[in-house]
Amino acid sequence: MGDFIIDFSNWIWDMPMLVLLMGGGLILFIYSGFLPFRYFGHALKVVRGKYDNQNMPGQISSQQALSAAIAATVGLGNISGVAIAINMGGPGAIFWMWMSAFVGMATKYFTCSLAIMFRGKDTSGEIQGGPMYVIEHGMGPKWKPLAILFSVAGVLGLLSIFQANQLTEVTRSVMLEPYGLDNGESTKWILGILMMVAVAAVILGGIQRIAAVASKLVPFMVILYFGTVLLIMFQYIERVPEMFLLIIEDAFTGNAVMGGAVGAVMVIGARRAAFSNEAGIGTAPMVHGASKNNEPVREGLIAMLGPFIDTVVVCTLTAFVILLTGVWETSENNGVQLTLQAFEMGLPGVGKYLLMLAVLVFALSTMFTYSYYGHKCFNYLFGAEKANYYNYFYLVTIVAGAVVSLEVVVSFIDGMYAIMAIPTMISTIYLAPKVKAATKDYFARMKGE
Repeated sequence: MGDFIIDFSNWIWDMPMLVLLMGGGLILFIYSGFLPFRYFGHALKVVRGKYDNQNMPGQISSQQALSAAIAATVGLGNISGVAIAINMGGPGAIFWMWMSAFVGMATKYFTCSLAIMFRGKDTSGEIQGGPMYVIEHGMGPKWKPLAILFSVAGVLGLLSIFQANQLTEVTRSVMLEPYGLDNGESTKWILGILMMVAVAAVILGGIQRIAAVASKLVPFMVILYFGTVLLIMFQYIERVPEMFLLIIEDAFTGNAVMGGAVGAVMVIGARRAAFSNEAGIGTAPMVHGASKNNEPVREGLIAMLGPFIDTVVVCTLTAFVILLTGVWETSENNGVQLTLQAFEMGLPGVGKYLLMLAVLVFALSTMFTYSYYGHKCFNYLFGAEKANYYNYFYLVTIVAGAVVSLEVVVSFIDGMYAIMAIPTMISTIYLAPKVKAATKDYFARMKGE
C-alpha cells in the first residue's frame, strides 16, 4: 500500500501538475496586470485593519483569517519541506519555490477573492466559503462533481499526519534519545496520543477558538524562528552571496540532481512550494471565506501576502541555514532531522532546543487550522449536523501520523493536494474575469475616496 501511495504521488506530480499550478498561476499573474507587485503596499494597509468592519457577515476578521491561513502554511513545510526539497533537488529547488510563490501570490489573490464573491450557506444556515462553494455558486450546479472531488480529497489530504510525524521525530531526537528515554514504537504511540489531546483542546472549540489561538501563536513563532535563523546566518554572513548564486545557478543546471535534470528540480521546487504555501490548492479560500468582509478584492489582497511571508521569507531563511552550514552535502538525514542538524551546527548546544520549540509551535498551529479545513469539506459533503464527527476522525489520525514512515506520509499528502488543485485551478481560471472586473471597480472607488 505504501509503495502504491508513493508511485501515485510521483505520477500525479509529474509535468501536468507543474503546468497546472505554475503555468496557471503565471497566466493569472499576467492577467492581473502584475497586481501582487503593484498593490503590495495597499495590501499591507488592508491587513493592518484600516478597512475592518466587524458588522460585516462572516465569522472572523480578515486579520484573523490571514493568521489562521499562515498558521497552516508557515509550519513544518517551512522547516521539513525545505530540507526535503534541498535533499531531493539540491539548492536550485529553492529558486523554483520562489517562482512558485510569486505566481502563487496571484493565485491566492484570485482564489480568495472568489471565496468572498461566491460564498454559500451550509445546512445550518452558516455562511461558508471555499472552492466547493465557488464551484457550485460561481460555475453552476452542473459543475458540482468538481466541488465533491475537492471536498473528498480535502477530507483525506488535510489531515495533520505530516506535522504529527515530524514533531514526533524532533521530540525523540532532542528530548528523549539523548537521555535514553526513547523506547521506539511505544514512544511514537505515546507522543501521538499527547498531541491528539493537545489539539482536541483547541479544535473542539470551533473556528473562533482556532483563529484566536492562531492569531497569538503566529507572531510568536515567526519572531522566534526569525531570531534563531538570523543568529546562525550572521555567523556565515560572508557566504550568503555565494549561496544565493548557488541557488540560481543550480536552478538552471540541475547539477545536484542525477543527470542534471532541470525539469526534475522545477517539479521538486513546485511540489514543495505547493505543500508550503498551498497556493492553488484551495485551503486558504476556506478560511478567508469566513472573514467578516464584503469586499472580495480586499480579502484577496490580504490573502496574497501569505505565499510571500511563507515561501519568499520563511522558507528562504530555512534554506540558507541548511546551505550555509553545509549539512546538505555531508548528511544522509532528511526532513526535520536535516534542519535539526543545521541548527545544531549553527548554534551548538542551544540550536536544537530553539528549533524544537519552533517546531512545537509550528506543528500545533498547523494542526489546529488543518482541522478547520477538513471540517469544512466534511460539512459540505455530509451537512453541518454531521460535520463534528470529522474532528474525531482527524484526532485519531494524528496518532497514526506519529507512527508511519515519512515517505508514505509526504506522498499521501502530496497526492491529495494534487487532486484538490485540479478543481481549484479550473474554477479560478474559469471565473478569473469576474475577479478582474471587481478589481477594476474596487480601485476606481479607492481613487474616488
